[in-house]
This record gives sequence, structure tokens and C-alpha cells, in this order.
Amino acid sequence: MGSLLSYSGLSTKIRAMQSKLMSEQQYKEVAQLDSVIQIVAYLKKQPGFAELWADLDENSLHRGDVEKLLVHTIHQNFTKLYRFANPQQRTFMALYFKRYEISILKDCLRKVFDEGKAQLDLSLFQEFFDRHSKMNLERLTNSSTIEELVNNLQGSEYYDPLKKLENDYQPRIFDYGMALDQYYFANIWSVKEKLFRKRDLEEITKAYGNKFDMLNLQWIFRSKKYYHMAPADIYALLIPVHYRLSKKEIAALVEASDEEEFRRILDTTHYKKKFPELSPENLEELYTLNLKTILETEAKKYPHSVIMIYSYLYHKEHEVNRLTTAVECVRYGLPATEILDYIHKT
Repeated sequence: MGSLLSYSGLSTKIRAMQSKLMSEQQYKEVAQLDSVIQIVAYLKKQPGFAELWADLDENSLHRGDVEKLLVHTIHQNFTKLYRFANPQQRTFMALYFKRYEISILKDCLRKVFDEGKAQLDLSLFQEFFDRHSKMNLERLTNSSTIEELVNNLQGSEYYDPLKKLENDYQPRIFDYGMALDQYYFANIWSVKEKLFRKRDLEEITKAYGNKFDMLNLQWIFRSKKYYHMAPADIYALLIPVHYRLSKKEIAALVEASDEEEFRRILDTTHYKKKFPELSPENLEELYTLNLKTILETEAKKYPHSVIMIYSYLYHKEHEVNRLTTAVECVRYGLPATEILDYIHKT
């Protein structure tokens, strides 16, 4: 009863917001449009964007503005839910919010590694991060070297994971991005039992456990096939979590001598039983399908649990990714059928 009462109001709010997510028909209509300005004008009339973009003048937008405005709708909807959530629900949202901080840090890393060639204006996100984050967005944005960027993170939880890389030989942007991802994923797994109980704990364990397993499968395969990395280097990339993949299975996959041996070992795992069509070539596609299926199924079964929040935020981010793809396709002048195909693949 306690869970029902604590989540009933938020679940109602989320269902109302879910009803405003883009439909298949709306994506078809977007794919028919001829310009980015037309896309923005169209979205302004849709329920999920009308209120947020009511004062937006689409004719005054610059090239990079639309992508940032789309990302900012995620922030705006997160804020709506956060205001409506109780302290227990905000615990999960604060944990989830770290993905947005890491996204910003990756933008800052790209600017630094571009050695001043890239411009970075995150002022649109300033209010959102001032409200939810302890990071100094302006200071991070203005960092011109990796040393300056890392030093500007002193006092935050991201300082130590990035500072450690100074001991490596010329770490790349990939290394810094992986360090942030690994920290974030390991942090979620290590604190979940301290922060959550009962149904919420079960749902977080299931959703993130499947996610981490499937990400590890992807990273092992890519490391071996495209970068020909040694096993010791592959182990260093992996999320230190074992859900449905045992340490023994992970080791066998990492140590596989070639692609065929990797395929044979993959065929013996839990995920092959779950997805008979699973193969090394479609790991990324099935990773997305697996997470989407879990979130949708569990949110329907347990609407009065934390999975309802996770499911909505996932689908909102997926919507933004699809619309960003559509914007890029329209810029390149692709035909509507091809644009829709790219949308479906996103």
C-alpha cells in the first residue's frame, strides 16, 4: 500500500507525459518535411513541444540550436517530474541525473581535444544544471586543456576517475569517456542496495543488470573485431558487473581466439536463450530492443515503482535521438523514405 500511495500521483503524471511522446504517424509526417525550420514549426504544434516551445521563433535559429533545444526538452521534462516526486523518488532521479552531467563532460572533452576548433555554448542548460548539479558549467565550458578541465572538477565525484588517467601514456578522448562511463555504471551498481528496497531494488537490478551485460558483450566484440585489442586491455574496458553473464563466461568471450569461437561461446549464454536471433553482428540492435522491452514490460506490470520513471526518461531520450536524426537527414536533403528508415534504426 505504501508504494501504491507514494507512486500514484507520479504515475498519473508520467502517463500524461507519455501520451505526448511522438507517434509513428508523427515521425512519418516529420520525414515528409523539407527543412529544419519546417520541423521546428511542426513540433511547436505537437502536445509534447507546444508548451515548451511556445515562444520559440524558428526563423531565427542557427544550425546547432535545434539539437540543443531538443536535448533541453529532456531537461525540462526531467525537471517537471522532479518537482512532482517525493524524496524517495528523487533519490533515483538524482542517480539518473549523472548521465546528463557525463554527457556535458563529454562535450567539454570534445572541445578540449579539438584544440580550440570547436565552439561550445551550453548557456541554454545553465539554469537546469545550476538547480541539479554541483559542477561549475561555465568554468568547465571555458576549459582549454585537459589538465584545466580535470582540475575544474575538483570537489566533484568525477575528479578522481579522470585524474587517474594522468598516469597513463597519452590518454585519448576515448579513454576519458570510458572512464566516465565505467565510473557511472559501477557507481549505480554499488549504491543500489543502500538506496533502494523491495520492488524498486528488484526493478533497478533487472534493468541495469541487463543493460550492463549487453554493453559488455558489445564492447568485447568491438574490441576484438575492430581494434584487435589484447585480453588485458579488453578487461580494463568492461563494466565490473556480472548479472546474467558469469565471470567465467566473460573470461571465455574475452579470451576467444577468433570471431567464430566468440560466436560459439555467445550461443551458450542467457542472452542467446532470450533472443534466439542473437549474433555478434546484431548485439547493438538487440541491446536496444532488450532494454526497451524490459522497461516497457516492467513499467506496465509495476506502475507504482521506480521503473516507471526510468521508462519514461528512456523513451523521451529515444524520441530526442530520433528527432535529431531526422533533422540531420533533412539537412542532407535525403528522401522521405530514407529519412524514415534512419529514424527507425535510431
